[in-house]
Amino acid sequence: MPIAEIIVTPLGTGSPSLSKYVAKVERIIRESGLKSQLTPMSTIVEGELDEILELVKKVHNTLFEEGVLRVSTTVRIDERRDKPQSMESKVKAVEDKL
Repeated sequence: MPIAEIIVTPLGTGSPSLSKYVAKVERIIRESGLKSQLTPMSTIVEGELDEILELVKKVHNTLFEEGVLRVSTTVRIDERRDKPQSMESKVKAVEDKL
């Protein structure tokens, strides 16, 4: 199952604080039904690729609806087709080697 890291950054908001925008995006991600994990720098989601890409489009456009004039969105996708993977299995694979 694909795992994606999503970073949505509003630009030119007039304030160095972005937490209200992050909260808006995170609420949409949580309501999507996809498994997710908020981190200090991004949100990780796990799901079908089409669902992830649709979610990225939705959160990107949401900030424009909030009045932001410029939004930068970064997405990194990791997908294996040779065996199942999950957020937990990727972390466990590294922890097992420590």
